[in-house]
Amino acid sequence: MKTLDLDDLPPRLAQLLTGLEAGEELVLVQNGVVVSRMTGIAVPAAEPEPPPSQERAAEIFEQFRSLMEDEF
Repeated sequence: MKTLDLDDLPPRLAQLLTGLEAGEELVLVQNGVVVSRMTGIAVPAAEPEPPPSQERAAEIFEQFRSLMEDEF
């Protein structure tokens, strides 16, 4: 399977590709010849993660502080 990183494309083209609605078709044409067709699909929205608990936040901060002290 071939992959294409959208970050490597011009912004306008990347927005066109990511903005396809479910069932909407995009036809790629070169020199008047259709070279590819793409159909948009519905992708469910990701559920946002809940914020970390106070204990987890304190643990993350402590790890960060420890790393900073070790580096400097």
